[in-house]
Amino acid sequence: MAKTVYKGILKTWKDDRGFGFIKPEHDDKDIFVHISSLRGMARRPMRGDVLFYEVEKEAGGKSKAVNVSIEGVEIVKPAKQSKNMWLVLAAIGLIAVAIVTYFSFSAPIQP
Repeated sequence: MAKTVYKGILKTWKDDRGFGFIKPEHDDKDIFVHISSLRGMARRPMRGDVLFYEVEKEAGGKSKAVNVSIEGVEIVKPAKQSKNMWLVLAAIGLIAVAIVTYFSFSAPIQP
């Protein structure tokens, strides 16, 4: 089932605390938004931004915005880490062990 995406304006924002409230287009009740719901945005939100979001109910019955994006702001994806990075590290470790072993056994024996 597809989630509904809503649109609203960021009514208040406390940048030092990382949260604010959205004034939804579809409802009179403001929606809480936390900075963690704005992953990948090229900048932090500012009062007056147009936001697109989904609504999720918390355990206490309150609603909060999730999967939030800012209209007109680029989404920046983090650099992908190689899925095979552990293979590279393992190969380096094996090479190091081989070098140490080679030099250990190839050293001349003292009489």
